[in-house]
Amino acid sequence: MQRSIDRILTTHVGALQRPQGLSKAMAEHGQWAPEVLKDLRTAVGEVVARQVATGIDVVDDGEFGKTLWSWYIRDRLDGIEGRDWPADAEPLLKGRDRDQFPGFYAWADANASLFGYMEDSYFFSSSLTQPVVTGPLRYRPEAVRRDIANLRDALAQTPATEAFLPVVAPASVEVGLENEYYPTRDDMTRALADALSDEYRAIIDAGYLLQVDDAWVPATWDRSPEYDLDSYRRYARTSIEVLNHALAGLPEDRIRYHLCWGSWHGPHANDIPLAAIADIMLQVTAGAYLIEAANSRHEHEYHLWEDVRLPAGKILIPGVVTHATNLIEHPELVAERIARYTDRVGPENVIAGADCGFGSRIHPELGWAKLAALAEGAALASARVWKR
Repeated sequence: MQRSIDRILTTHVGALQRPQGLSKAMAEHGQWAPEVLKDLRTAVGEVVARQVATGIDVVDDGEFGKTLWSWYIRDRLDGIEGRDWPADAEPLLKGRDRDQFPGFYAWADANASLFGYMEDSYFFSSSLTQPVVTGPLRYRPEAVRRDIANLRDALAQTPATEAFLPVVAPASVEVGLENEYYPTRDDMTRALADALSDEYRAIIDAGYLLQVDDAWVPATWDRSPEYDLDSYRRYARTSIEVLNHALAGLPEDRIRYHLCWGSWHGPHANDIPLAAIADIMLQVTAGAYLIEAANSRHEHEYHLWEDVRLPAGKILIPGVVTHATNLIEHPELVAERIARYTDRVGPENVIAGADCGFGSRIHPELGWAKLAALAEGAALASARVWKR
């Protein structure tokens, strides 16, 4: 994994806004239709080129070959079938925030405003049915091979400093997943980790960085009011143990771990503080950790690194622009946010990133403007850090 040796490198979290025409074609014809495969390859080439032109060093494919960030894996696993959601299904969207602000959430649900820019119909298609495990979980590699090939072709046309592909962590698939096959839910989760490990290894073997997305670990605190802090931390530790099982044998310095708080456009007044789970996060066998650091609920948490020691050789990738507001961050503010981290853990241990994915979270015009501000702010920070 590249480090910020003579300048602050830039990256983002993964999801960028899929072109509307591609989303419509995938929704109508499926992701394997010949015309869709051609358009997908073209779109990946264009989004990689635009990232590089915008000033992003460590790029990805925009996650264009996937549905929802967590349940895309349904399309890649044997043993899962989709069914109509039962009337008595436990709601996925519940928790402390909703209990505290019922009026806001009733309004937001009625206006479909919780996830920002929701024009990508294909992105949300996997949430229309309930995933049910009905047989042994086994990974089908065709889709990840296609994603790897599309990214490789794009980078051949537009080289970048480095490239990554995002994947989902076992704990973030397990939420909402019904089990009708394995003796216990723990057995199912371990089988899920074994299956996901095939995708993880394929990406690293192809020469790319692996980014593991795990929003449900921190978001489960809000979603589960029955937890006290001790029981929640036990849940989080168990989730990380299962993830590390899936990552076993893979090189730590090729792995990025993304932890966020669910990314919905709500109060987030009941987010678990990063200080309560930072030690557990650092147990993930990864070389870099992507954290929210630009939205107003978590921006102050850079002070944590005055007391918590970043392990030797590890990298922090704080979000210095956010999906949580339509305001475009000024590059000077971006530079200040970067400096908060370089001052505390060293510039070589910092890469400038985003809070969460922009795809389906914010209008694409604004997303690209934020990435441009990210790159400009990183250049300002670099000039100041290395001048000293």
